Amino acid sequence: MSDQTLSRWLTVTLIAGLTLQACGTDSASDGPRDADLAGGAVAAVSSAAGDASSRIPQVTARGVSDSAFAALIEGLSEPGGFFDTDNLISNERSYLHVLGALERMGVEGGAFIGVGPDQSFSYISAVRPEMAYIIDIRRDNLLQHLWFKALFEAAPTRIEYLSRMFGRPAPPDPAAWTEATPEALASWVDEQPYDRAYEAQVWEELLDHVEALGVPLTADEMAKIGTIFHQFAQAGLGLRFTSHFRGPRPGYPTYRDLLTETDFQGRQASYLATEAAYVTVRNLQLADRVVPVVGDLAGSHALVAIGEDARSRGLQVSAFYTSNVEFYLVRDGIFGDFADNVASLPMNDRSMIIRSLFNRFETLPQSRPGYTSTQLLQPMEGFVDAWEAGGFAGYWDLVTRHDVPLN
Repeated sequence: MSDQTLSRWLTVTLIAGLTLQACGTDSASDGPRDADLAGGAVAAVSSAAGDASSRIPQVTARGVSDSAFAALIEGLSEPGGFFDTDNLISNERSYLHVLGALERMGVEGGAFIGVGPDQSFSYISAVRPEMAYIIDIRRDNLLQHLWFKALFEAAPTRIEYLSRMFGRPAPPDPAAWTEATPEALASWVDEQPYDRAYEAQVWEELLDHVEALGVPLTADEMAKIGTIFHQFAQAGLGLRFTSHFRGPRPGYPTYRDLLTETDFQGRQASYLATEAAYVTVRNLQLADRVVPVVGDLAGSHALVAIGEDARSRGLQVSAFYTSNVEFYLVRDGIFGDFADNVASLPMNDRSMIIRSLFNRFETLPQSRPGYTSTQLLQPMEGFVDAWEAGGFAGYWDLVTRHDVPLN
């Protein structure tokens, strides 16, 4: 590592402080108010990576120009807000359980809207939208998605993506890993020791390309992206969802759990389950078609603006992943603003809301033993019809109305 690289790395990490929370603890949170997002850009790293990329379909046309990408983020976004979680990874181990039902119902294409860090990528790989919008009230979510975008552009293959995400050097022959199972990928990452020098090398590349994207970022925000990367690198696949000011809740998954999780039918189905699923998301990232947005789902601008942008492209919403954000909107007395925003979105009779229920005492037919969360599907048109016909009696009424069976 050159003196210049080391100096730049130390400058960023000193700004960030690196006085991080422990990354191996569970959280008592039921989930985020909205979720994490972003976008960046990076060049491929090795000749082996080039060999691998020649075997994988590459995007040939950009949906949004680089110069327009930052402007689109700015135009769709609202001022950021606060939620008391770092939310670096999902706390919904059941996140894949809806994928079989979405496939059976022909939910595909159009525009995807979602919250959260990278669990939305698995929905994107299944739905294959033309545009995807990731919205979160926390600006930190935007910063994390800028990091994700940089990783995608740097890594032609899944093994290179995960190796760089966790600061572990990739194997010398990444092309040989294109048929690997998620368990094999996880084993490779687990077996590689944390390498601070490699982390600094990767950060130097990512920092350059995030800056080149043109999204206005302060020095503290650039440092925050470095902090996010450092948390992944230090914790490895044992990374868990963390919250502030609340004690741990057992049962939340590690990144390893999310990587190897299955859908309701027992099939591995994350965006990292196969090379084809990964390439689906990567090509959208390369085309600048995954757009992170800062905004409140019940706010006056961001969600409505997303709908207008999708409509201007001739797209209807195929799937809208809300996690359990609605729980907080009901609690805070602003659910009606959210429902009105949903009603403004372009939709059809196959447009679906994907939501999460965190199980405490209640269970539903979709609930699975051993899972602290349950994934639910509701037709968007059914949601709007119910809202306009008098609304919902409460959160439980909302999550049990117009259920779609998952099997």
